[in-house]
Amino acid sequence: MTVPRYWRENKSRYNLIGSYCKDTDTYHFPRRAIDPKAGRKSLKSMEEYQFKGTGTIVAATTVYQPQTGYEIYGPYTVGIVELDEGAKITAHIVDIEPELVKSGMKVKSVFRKLGEDSESGVIHYGTKFAPIEVKEKKEMEEIETVSDVEL
Repeated sequence: MTVPRYWRENKSRYNLIGSYCKDTDTYHFPRRAIDPKAGRKSLKSMEEYQFKGTGTIVAATTVYQPQTGYEIYGPYTVGIVELDEGAKITAHIVDIEPELVKSGMKVKSVFRKLGEDSESGVIHYGTKFAPIEVKEKKEMEEIETVSDVEL
């Protein structure tokens, strides 16, 4: 199988497809064959589920020294995103300055370039997350200043 064909056929990577367990009412990403809580009982109750692609940042950090081959992306922010359905994903946070990324920020999935194979030039795409509403840096500083005032 060729590399491009492999990526095209990997549904979960491009479509945020995971699984849902009817027994425990739990969503999983990536897709699982069984639910860890229900064990073998969940074998027949698992079904494929496509996530809406919206969620909230639980935690985030900024990478200032990217690994070899990703220097052009630095500094970049990586965060744990809890999807609205409850599953958590570690993902690249884009379209926002790293210092403006905060826990509790609402985000949506976006389809972006993940990287490329330097030898063959094959480009890899996938899901990253971008803020739903971006406040300007000055606006964020004003909000932080006002909240520091004691009454």
